Amino acid sequence: MARRSSPRSGELRTRVAEEAARIMREQGIRDYLVAKRKAADRLGVVDRHALPANHEIAEAMAQQQRLFGGVAHHDNVRELREIALRAMRLLQRFNPRLVGPVLAGTAEAHTDVSLHLFAPTPEEVAFMLIEQGLRYRTGDRRVRLANGEHATYPSFQFDAGDVAVEATVFPEHGLREAPLCPVSGGPMRRARPDELEALLEA
Repeated sequence: MARRSSPRSGELRTRVAEEAARIMREQGIRDYLVAKRKAADRLGVVDRHALPANHEIAEAMAQQQRLFGGVAHHDNVRELREIALRAMRLLQRFNPRLVGPVLAGTAEAHTDVSLHLFAPTPEEVAFMLIEQGLRYRTGDRRVRLANGEHATYPSFQFDAGDVAVEATVFPEHGLREAPLCPVSGGPMRRARPDELEALLEA
């Protein structure tokens, strides 16, 4: 029989969600599990039923941004989207898609621009970055696929002024099916350059 959440447990979930959102905003942490564990530790919460779901943290973050961000938050998101669009135009041969907080509108000043690219091999992306004279760092990005399994793909990170752009390289067939969103659990939202342009115009 499933355990019912008490009012006390619900209140703790809200507090942990708010603290986790604050930690993500202020420290630039992207991992929801890390943020909620840090929040629980700071608040002295040991009841696992008091740990919020990812979407609860995302909702708390959006609320905090509405309360405290104002015009500065709006301008920051717009600037990051403009940087994303320039990067997507540079990488247009790899069918770039914008994902993550910059697309969702929940990005902070320290948030990276996250792109998905689709190429026959990661080396083709590396060669293009070299051709453009861009110094890059390599890494890996682990995602959850639609079938529930996890996969790791190579990523390239380069700087666009003071902003870091992380481009994760998927096989070409990866364009047909988005990985799962860590917030909603459904397919990750992806935006083409023309869709991003429409957001900027709006």
